[in-house]
Amino acid sequence: MLKELFSGKSGIKKCMIATGTVDLRSGIDSLAAMIRMNYHLDPYEKDTLFLFCGRRSDRCKGLVWDGSGFVLLYIRLEGGSFSWPRGAAGMTDISKGEYRLLLQGYNPLNKRITDVVPPEKTL
Repeated sequence: MLKELFSGKSGIKKCMIATGTVDLRSGIDSLAAMIRMNYHLDPYEKDTLFLFCGRRSDRCKGLVWDGSGFVLLYIRLEGGSFSWPRGAAGMTDISKGEYRLLLQGYNPLNKRITDVVPPEKTL
């Protein structure tokens, strides 16, 4: 189910990821308030998935406003863990490709240099 969330079938058009750690004991109201107060974003933005991770990297929570109410997702991996970005607390959007990387165990915010241009040869 987690893999299909951002696939186009579910209606999720945007994914925001909270860097750092969040207290996963928080429920819908606390997470929505955190989105508004700490990150200055609108938790009622329709079809936007907000993802949070606690200290333990084997579980995360997601919050989505579907137009009529909030949907709270809680994911606990039985094997493995997420490679969650643990820098300064903040919120950033990730693409569908970066979302897939997160699910595969990679930190989607680690930018890799993909186009390396060799230096020109001088004679």
